[in-house]
Amino acid sequence: MNRREFVKKAGIAGAGLAAAPGLITGCSSEPWFQISLAQWSLHREHFSKRLKLLDFPSKAKQTFGITAVEYVSTFFEGWEIDDKYVAELKRITDYHGITNVLIMVDGEGSLGAADKKERAEAVKNHHKWVEVAKFLGCHSIRVNARGSGSADELKLTAADGLRSLSEFAKTQDMGVIVENHGGLSSNGAWLASVMEEVGMDNCGTLPDFGNFKISETEEYDRYLGVKELMPYAKGVSAKSHDFDSDGNESNTDYDKMMKIVKKSGYRGHIGIEYEGNNHSEDEGIMLTKRLLEKYF
Repeated sequence: MNRREFVKKAGIAGAGLAAAPGLITGCSSEPWFQISLAQWSLHREHFSKRLKLLDFPSKAKQTFGITAVEYVSTFFEGWEIDDKYVAELKRITDYHGITNVLIMVDGEGSLGAADKKERAEAVKNHHKWVEVAKFLGCHSIRVNARGSGSADELKLTAADGLRSLSEFAKTQDMGVIVENHGGLSSNGAWLASVMEEVGMDNCGTLPDFGNFKISETEEYDRYLGVKELMPYAKGVSAKSHDFDSDGNESNTDYDKMMKIVKKSGYRGHIGIEYEGNNHSEDEGIMLTKRLLEKYF
């Protein structure tokens, strides 16, 4: 069954709360979260054409022992509209026992655009990603809350765009999650207020440990920001750049950050997103994985 057939037959079966799959329950000896791998961790390998998207899931499992992945729309390179290609990706992940967690979507327009027509076009552009993510078995797509205007103005337009997209996603039983990703979205209190304005249970956040740079001169407190975003979280991004001799992340106190995440009650996937330059991508991913495993 190709993607469009699947979406037509299964995607509109009913609306429901979009939550991360595989939440940990039962035996206390089991980890309270699961590790996934964000495709952006291998962006240099992808951009250099040394790694193809279809090979990413198997590399996650065979090289890093990770069986849950988070895609980046950029690396589909237009193949998202090819049903056979998407079906092949699904076949590969099924064969390797890989959980497809989410797709990080960029470059599809501003969901908070001041112009209503432009905003509607951006919402429409994201529809295909909801369908692709649904077919792959993801629980959400990650989007951006970007636009123009003052904080109050952008809050209303971003909420309008997100609500419209979330209404479509809900017909597919899919989530729409927003990352703190620069600009006002890196202000935890502001993004939390946008979630309240949207007011839909399938619209949430993807708190990132490191993306709290609002402007060249202003940076939001990352621990406060994550704490403010966790009540709406349907995913978590464990950003890493560099490590000390003990294997701790040099920029983020993971002890403090992971306590915030756990205390919130979150029990889903935490995605590795290595962006450093002092280690190879493979090394950086493994260092981040070992660090996260300390908190199982």
